[in-house]
Amino acid sequence: MRLEASCHCGAVRFSCNSMAPYPFMYCYCSICRKTAGAGGFSINLHADADSLVVEGEESINVYQPYMDHPERDERSPGERRFCRHCGSMMWAFDPRWPELIHPFASVIDSPLPEPPERYHILLDSKPGWVPVPAGEGECHFDHYPDCSLLDWHRRHGLAEE
Repeated sequence: MRLEASCHCGAVRFSCNSMAPYPFMYCYCSICRKTAGAGGFSINLHADADSLVVEGEESINVYQPYMDHPERDERSPGERRFCRHCGSMMWAFDPRWPELIHPFASVIDSPLPEPPERYHILLDSKPGWVPVPAGEGECHFDHYPDCSLLDWHRRHGLAEE
């Protein structure tokens, strides 16, 4: 699926291909919720880094988050791209997996498919004020689940390979 995306002010637009476009994994870690999660979480997608096309690259800044919040002594090798004008988080990139980018679902302009279930991850980092949906199709994890974004899509027969 070709994903089309833009920041709030329109200075940055990008597109990329995703074989795993279902926005199912809600992350409650301090990095996600403090940089992109107004509801206390953010949702990243899986996309092919080689397919990335960016307009307005001069408006992009990079943030390397701290891995040990609140101490703030250890930086992640991962990078988050955001618009320097409006602050919209665009995508995450980690040089340990150079073939991937992880666009934030919140900036995707293309219609995204509705997932058959949702994962709520890193709940051990969630603040008390953030509600987490419960019930059928709502899967809860204190840490990371035992599958990747692509693995989940393959398990449900939803990967566009």
